[in-house]
Amino acid sequence: MDTDTISDHIAAVSIPFESATSLPLEGILERIGDARVVLIGEASHGTSEFYVARERITRALIEQKGFSFVSAEADWPDASRVDHYVRHAEYPPGEWTAFARFPTWMWRNQETLDFVEWLRRHNAELDFDDRVAFHGLDLYSLFSSINEVLSYLDQVDPETAAIARQRYECLAPYRHEPVEYARAALSPRFQDCEPDVLRMLSELYERRAKLEAKDGTRFFNAMQNARLIANAEEYYRTMLFGTHSGWNLRDTHMFETLESLLEHYGENSRGVVWAHNSHIGNSAATDMSRRGEFNIGQLCREKFGSKMYSIGFGTDNGTVAAADDWGDPVDIKQVRPSREDSYEYLCHRSGVPNFTLPLRGGDPSLVKALEKPRLERAIGVIYRPLTERQSHYFGASLPRQFDEYIWFDTSQAVSPLGTQPVDGVPDTYPFGV
Repeated sequence: MDTDTISDHIAAVSIPFESATSLPLEGILERIGDARVVLIGEASHGTSEFYVARERITRALIEQKGFSFVSAEADWPDASRVDHYVRHAEYPPGEWTAFARFPTWMWRNQETLDFVEWLRRHNAELDFDDRVAFHGLDLYSLFSSINEVLSYLDQVDPETAAIARQRYECLAPYRHEPVEYARAALSPRFQDCEPDVLRMLSELYERRAKLEAKDGTRFFNAMQNARLIANAEEYYRTMLFGTHSGWNLRDTHMFETLESLLEHYGENSRGVVWAHNSHIGNSAATDMSRRGEFNIGQLCREKFGSKMYSIGFGTDNGTVAAADDWGDPVDIKQVRPSREDSYEYLCHRSGVPNFTLPLRGGDPSLVKALEKPRLERAIGVIYRPLTERQSHYFGASLPRQFDEYIWFDTSQAVSPLGTQPVDGVPDTYPFGV
């Protein structure tokens, strides 16, 4: 099929809707069926419609299908502050501000706040064990996680806290700039901290029965932070060696965190994942596979098969909240109209402003036509329109990448909430998505 024929076919079989708040949820829930894991993406980290649609689907999964938790492409300690709030936890929260590092607007925005407030209200009348949790999957919070482990152990096991301080002391020189740890690793005289952080993780495992008996929820939180420290140490230690290992380490950590959450909440638990399209779509269907990269979407597909469902998003034009470079202030940028050799252009040419397109079990002739690889756009926290082809497009096969695709022809930026950075808390490493 040529471009116009495919676009006409999209117009004929897609399911239109007026806005993100009127998304046709009933059909989406039916197609999700009894999936245990639902991965819901975004084509940028700063588009309001993606956030609102994702949150509406998530609310429906919680209310109508009894999903147990939401897990986001966010740092574990930051998300724990949200979890403490939405589950009305009684133990004291950490003494610091969540989502206060670049890119603050990715989760510190009005759209996410609306969901957080809804989830807190939803949980208010439920027993604690039945309340829906909110967790982070990412591994950038090396020193925040160290602080969380030490704070927890100071309260419940001072003897182990003293051991932990000794183990983590190796990383102390890099606490204000963890990238320096990566640079130090290039030196032949480098002494890495891996043995110390792994030994500490082992120490916690050895004390599991004692600590878990005191408070299983808080111990689980501490263990996840300790695992994160071990994985983040490896991530920073290897990040400058110029291979694909950094991406794979990160997505492996996110997938293993998801597995831990499913185990923690029990065999009948069900989880939602919020992350960028580049993480939740099947990487085997994209250029990533040629580079030896994989992602949480591919790992979930291999593990859960038909018991997982992935939803991607796209847009043609509008505005997006993004920065010019890592660490720069957020700016509301104009999104350039899509390239003619992209999936976005096919959707734009359909003439349907907003629609959802089932791909798993969708119209066979359209799915076949869409399987031919085309370009797809990805905007992270950085958007560089002048180098868009090199910076933001990659090859993909859409029906092999997602089970469903939701389209907003024109979209608007998220509404960032103000914050001040926390002194002494290091910035994360500059990944665009």
